[in-house]
Amino acid sequence: MNDTKDVLSKYRTIAVVGLSPNPLRDALGVANFLKAMGYEVVGVNPNYQEIPGFQMYSTLADIPEPPDIVDIFRRSPGPHVDEAIAVGAKAVWMQFGVIDHEAAGRAEAAGLDVVMDRCPKVEYSRFFGRTPLPSV
Repeated sequence: MNDTKDVLSKYRTIAVVGLSPNPLRDALGVANFLKAMGYEVVGVNPNYQEIPGFQMYSTLADIPEPPDIVDIFRRSPGPHVDEAIAVGAKAVWMQFGVIDHEAAGRAEAAGLDVVMDRCPKVEYSRFFGRTPLPSV
């Protein structure tokens, strides 16, 4: 597993897999926070073509440029990890409670940074407070 501070510092584009317009879902709050902190954030969810404030895609493969980080809010992350590898992402981030050691191993073997069972909003706040990182 990689250092969360390092992953958040060196990458700037994040695809949130499982983004939903439902304000009761953590994915929306995390995506909004990351966007406010200066990250470029896009959503991935085949059930939503539009979520205000976010460009939406059905799959990672539909995103024109590979995201740096694929932030996964799905209980079965394996297929999304494999798709992140296939599209050339640099890191996979599995949210709290999203644990798949086999998928993490595949990502690490492919050279991706891996964070598992952590939240980027929590980790960002822990290391950087609530102000945007300077532009890279």
